[in-house]
Amino acid sequence: MRNFLKIAQGVDVMPLVHALYRRQDLWHEDTYMRDYPQGPFGETDSILLRFPVKSVKETEAEVADHMSRYDQHECIDYPAYASLPEARPLIMNLMSYVGGTRLGRCVINRVKVGGCIFPHADTPAHAEYWERHHIVLQAGPGVDFRCEDEHVTMLPGEIWWFNNALEHEVINNSGHDRIHLVVDIKSSRP
Repeated sequence: MRNFLKIAQGVDVMPLVHALYRRQDLWHEDTYMRDYPQGPFGETDSILLRFPVKSVKETEAEVADHMSRYDQHECIDYPAYASLPEARPLIMNLMSYVGGTRLGRCVINRVKVGGCIFPHADTPAHAEYWERHHIVLQAGPGVDFRCEDEHVTMLPGEIWWFNNALEHEVINNSGHDRIHLVVDIKSSRP
């Protein structure tokens, strides 16, 4: 495989899965990614743990002005990160494992049965800077994760790297919600 690499398996994700079942309210606390115009996450619930300061600009000039004064890679902790302390050891252990030097976006995404993340490629500035990792919390056969011409089934307790610069999508044809903790890390390793 060129676009996916399983880097760990057997990771104990159940404390976080249990916390998510206890905190169903967090799925609807922030709809920024679902509501983002022309975004691929229209059928996805997201819990933002770490994310850039959110901003919506109306014109190209406003976007250019904003980007000239703003580090687009800087992420801050959102309230859900404190509400789900079970996520922190998963994230920090992954940071250590891959030699992380900077922690970026940390988002828990849920694709309900029959739902999808629409085909897209992440922006070059983002994909070239960060390495994208998925910690699989809940998934199973019938969830198709495609990147270019490769397809994988990711199982709970696995951690995967994948090339988010290329077109990718997720289709959930399983009998369960697909839930992943997505973690962006800047690594010191080449």
